[in-house]
Amino acid sequence: MTSADERPVLVATEADDVTADMVISQLNRRGVPVVRFNPADIGADLTVSALFGTCPAPVAGQVRTPSRSTDLAQVRAVYWRRPVWPAFPQLSDDDARFAAAQVRYGLGGILYALNRPLWINHPLLNAAADYKPAQLALAQRIGLSVPRTLVTNDPDEAREFIASHDQVIHKTLRWTPYERNGVPLTGWAEPVTAAEIDDSVRVTPHLFQARVDKVADVRVLVVGRRVFAVRIDSGLLDWRTDYSAHSYAALHLPAPINKALLSCLDHFGLASGSFDLAVDRAGDYWWLELNPNGQWGWLEEKTGLEMSTAFADLLTQGDAP
Repeated sequence: MTSADERPVLVATEADDVTADMVISQLNRRGVPVVRFNPADIGADLTVSALFGTCPAPVAGQVRTPSRSTDLAQVRAVYWRRPVWPAFPQLSDDDARFAAAQVRYGLGGILYALNRPLWINHPLLNAAADYKPAQLALAQRIGLSVPRTLVTNDPDEAREFIASHDQVIHKTLRWTPYERNGVPLTGWAEPVTAAEIDDSVRVTPHLFQARVDKVADVRVLVVGRRVFAVRIDSGLLDWRTDYSAHSYAALHLPAPINKALLSCLDHFGLASGSFDLAVDRAGDYWWLELNPNGQWGWLEEKTGLEMSTAFADLLTQGDAP
């Protein structure tokens, strides 16, 4: 039997992930075994095997990489960081779709069947928490201030909503890789006017939101029950458009905000999440969104907050009570 100290942590992420490196370094300092892999490496660089129905454990098997191997029944935690699924460009379109589905439901299914390790975060729970309309409704139920928001594909309703508010912004409902004429584009929060709304809005739902008269943004990382809040002063509508324009300061959230954010993660069953809030001129906090698997590494570098330590502590504890 593997001792508790020898039970490994699985880290699923892409090849170049500095944030995962920070957590793995902390785990190495604790002597915690780590098996890092990327689903896109399936084949010679990633092998998975699992046996069902003939052994005491629900899942008996292994994950093997060129440098590591682990018994799946002994996994204490899974850090589902930024994994990339294979696309199989060498195959025909039909074969590639078929192979990609087998990896997702084979490798993914084996991992999902593990006997209750700690997940940060389970991908199925991440996906369920990633719907902005569900987030908005929950935020309002747990007592957070939510900007007036309309999600619609009706151009007339969109124009009426915009006209009834002083300033309105448009946001994507989900970030998606996108190129136009070979140039990568991304969807920032941007101002929108009623005159810009045309019949193309009917093609898909859009998110329109009353602009908060903010003085600063706040990014909050929650890891287990530890809350790290950072005030971001940029003067920008969307601070992600220019990181060079920011100043950062760690802060303590009011207790009701703290409690509400923890309740939000509990509702979605998540061990961690990154929240975006806005602070208005009266000092009130406004909900913007939850990113179940948001970036945080640069915030530790800017503020010295021990975020990677918190992740390593939680992963080390794993599925212990």
